[in-house]
Amino acid sequence: MKLQSRTLSVSIDAPAVAVYLFASDPLNMPKWAAGLGSSISKIDGRWMVETPSGVVTVEFAPTNNLGVLDHTVTLGDGTRIYMPMRVIANGEGAELVLTLYRQAGMSDAQFERDAGLVQKDLVTLKRRVEALKHDQGA
Repeated sequence: MKLQSRTLSVSIDAPAVAVYLFASDPLNMPKWAAGLGSSISKIDGRWMVETPSGVVTVEFAPTNNLGVLDHTVTLGDGTRIYMPMRVIANGEGAELVLTLYRQAGMSDAQFERDAGLVQKDLVTLKRRVEALKHDQGA
């Protein structure tokens, strides 16, 4: 079954490699992905996130030099949500792109709300990476 999708993006005033290094570190996820959860820990080789709905697991794409930040969130009921995400170089800056899929049974209003929360998370990631760049005197 084909799911409806929406591509969300944000331009970041930092090198793509800096964006990738920050976003690919699972320990940084709570610093920018408030919509997912506020803490993450590795238990028995799996990344676990405490969310308002309970514990979820997150699987991350292997480290790569292509800017691929895909991750899959597995909810407590076993539902798997695939989140394709990329960092793309844009001159001295970067574009961060994420495709959000509408989950089965999600109303139009719920999908709009989810898209807004994810966009807010991307903007938070942008601010964090740009602040790091500024703090490092770049």
